[in-house]
This record gives sequence, C-alpha cells and structure tokens, in this order.
Amino acid sequence: MIDHMTFRVADIERAKSFYSAALAPLGYVAAYDAVHDGVRVLGFASNSKIDTWFVSAPESTTRCHLAWRAESRASVDAFHAAVVAAGGTDNGAPGPRPHYHPGYYGAFVIDPEGNNIEAVFHAPD
Repeated sequence: MIDHMTFRVADIERAKSFYSAALAPLGYVAAYDAVHDGVRVLGFASNSKIDTWFVSAPESTTRCHLAWRAESRASVDAFHAAVVAAGGTDNGAPGPRPHYHPGYYGAFVIDPEGNNIEAVFHAPD
C-alpha cells in the first residue's frame, strides 16, 4: 500500500494553483504549505490525510504516471474538466478502458511538468 508520493516542481505556485483545481473534484484540498530548510513544500489531503506532496526544486519530476482513485464516473469527468481548464493537456478523455479491466473508467491529462496524471473509477464487478 502506498502511503504518499512527492513530486519535484519548478514552479510551486503554478503547481499549487493547478493541483488545487485538479484535485478538488476528487475531494482533495491544499492542507500544508511551509518552507523547510529553504525549500517550499505543499501537501494535498483527502479525508485529512496528506498523501500528495510537491517540493520546489530546480529539476522537476517529469514523465511519471500518477493516478488518483475517484468515487464515481462523474468525479472522473469533473477531474478531467478541471484539469484541462487549469491548463493541463488532454491525454485521454473520460471513458471506459475495458482493455485494462471491466469496469475501469479513467481520464488522463498531462500536467505542466509533463507528467501523465489520471483519475480512475473502478466499478464493482
């Protein structure tokens, strides 16, 4: 089980704005914003648990794939709309992905750092 993940970003203000919009449909909020040893750190939480971190760094984390679990198809749709509106690049519109497994419904977007981010809903079998 994954407890948390950390991404390095070149522009932390852009990351805060982008991910605040992107993760809101999934129930996330910006829950932590501080400077440690001269490095700004942001944390996003769902249900009071911070599991997504961003750290200001000269070299960004890029070309990674990160997927958040959604509670419904509608929240996947809302994620995709919010991320594209916030400046992300569509990389796969919301829809079923039966080649992954029956009941898989996801949407993919490229974030400002070049990462492939996703919201996914797994329908009950």
